[in-house]
Amino acid sequence: MATDGRGETSEQSIDEPLSIENENHLDEVIEAREAVLVDFYADWCGPCQMLEPVLAELASETAAVIANVDVDEHQQLAGAYGVRGVPTLALFADGEQVEQLTGALPADRLRRLIEGCTNE
Repeated sequence: MATDGRGETSEQSIDEPLSIENENHLDEVIEAREAVLVDFYADWCGPCQMLEPVLAELASETAAVIANVDVDEHQQLAGAYGVRGVPTLALFADGEQVEQLTGALPADRLRRLIEGCTNE
């Protein structure tokens, strides 16, 4: 599979969570895709670890891109989105933020949110 300079596939779907490298990278992903679910997480966070396999499953089953932002590594980026706790999930549709939720949410709820933003 061909990749661009950031390791992002050049094909239509991304079937696994995508690690965000910086604010410009996140902006590019949000602008390029119909639906993006951004997971602001920390490695030390238990609920974040519980959410990880749920997000991996959603990445493979939905048209949305799942993007991961490590809040310890990207503190300014997390602050720019008003992240005060982890995990925080921000949903973007057509380049605009439409939802922000905190906590480890069940897969079915996240799937419904994503499907509401895509043509699935």
